[in-house]
Amino acid sequence: MKKTLLLVLISLIAMPVIAQDYPKILSMKERAEVIDDLLKERVETILPDLMERTGIDMWVIVSREYNEDPVIKTFLPATWHAARRRTILVMHNKGDGEIETLAVARYDVGDMFKKAWEPEEEPDQWKRLAEIIEARDPESIGINISEIWGHADGLVVTDHEEMKKAIGTKYANRLVSADKLAVGWLETRTPREMQIYPQIVRIAHEIIAEGFSDRVIQPGVTTTDDVVWWFREKIRDLKLITWFHPSVSIQRANPESFDHLRTFDSRPADNVILPGDLLHVDFGIKYLRLNTDTQQHAYILKPGETEVPEYLKHAFDSANRLQDIFTGNFREGRTGNEVLAMSRQQAIEEGLKPSIYTHPLGYHGHAAGTTLGMWDAQDGVPGDGDYPLHLNTAYSIELNNATYIEEWGKEIRIMLEEDAYFDSSGVWYIDGRQKEIMTIPRMPAKQ
Repeated sequence: MKKTLLLVLISLIAMPVIAQDYPKILSMKERAEVIDDLLKERVETILPDLMERTGIDMWVIVSREYNEDPVIKTFLPATWHAARRRTILVMHNKGDGEIETLAVARYDVGDMFKKAWEPEEEPDQWKRLAEIIEARDPESIGINISEIWGHADGLVVTDHEEMKKAIGTKYANRLVSADKLAVGWLETRTPREMQIYPQIVRIAHEIIAEGFSDRVIQPGVTTTDDVVWWFREKIRDLKLITWFHPSVSIQRANPESFDHLRTFDSRPADNVILPGDLLHVDFGIKYLRLNTDTQQHAYILKPGETEVPEYLKHAFDSANRLQDIFTGNFREGRTGNEVLAMSRQQAIEEGLKPSIYTHPLGYHGHAAGTTLGMWDAQDGVPGDGDYPLHLNTAYSIELNNATYIEEWGKEIRIMLEEDAYFDSSGVWYIDGRQKEIMTIPRMPAKQ
């Protein structure tokens, strides 16, 4: 019997899948052009304001090959996969809305950073950096050191010590943490990026929709792990990458108590998917240097069923309500901890059982910016939770609400995660959000 099931499963996996109508995915050459254009726009339009806002006159980023500072990766041209030897980028605020961009390196770093070092004339790279600093005499020199954000703590000890020695006491005393500048750079999205981002999120949504369908899942045969690896293969088939391994888990009408925390601290168990199961996926892609992070649900219809049971619909609606409460509390200048506290209080007063653990999204999946709760820190997050919300920033609205299901005799969790953008109009979902549980097999829309 086991052998027969295995052969059936192999045949199902080997079967050609009907092509999903995915949004256009650019060629590698086209992607490189877009990435470099976006970088140029960002340096010219958002960097001057960020340097003014944070009071940093000069930003120096130092990185060595294959030990890259997380921030320098976002300044490299699309054709660079790593820094070369020691790469030093200098960004100087000239005070007229223009940023001077230099590379103390053997090579130009793309079109944005022209090399400002000739080793044949001055063999000492650090001495050349010191000359550049002395000529511009900045009052504050930002470097990537931070106690709060790992994204902004990329300057290694060796380079830090050598830099201080090279530039002398006068300028070493002007070194300051550039963490708020680095976070601002990483978290701020440009208008053009927000023209592109919806299609990136839509691609992720389409992959989930295909994975949670009878094109992929045969109830009674397919396991959760089969679906996980289908997602990984589909991402590769589309010439994309993921920033984390997907997970697929099950909640069902059995005596076992579902522990949503295991989706964070260990991989969900490998289970055969059965009719009546409520499936959950956590999934993300990286495309054009921007990341997605999505959690959605699907229900396996039992024989004779044509729609999701009402008790599951009610549970899902309650989680959507928690999303509305939470995003309705976003205000420029409020800290993540403030938004978390007021959202939890309002939700509990409405009879919900919330857990909120939302994070910024952009160049990284778990990105730099305002943290709004963690699954194990529902009373607030010291440090990055005290950082205020800024406009033109993206978030993965990640949370769950618990509902007791009488028919199952236990509590379940509807765990949602959708990508959203915060601007002067409020919070809006970049490609919409799931408002109904998907069904397998997919049922036609009601007329």
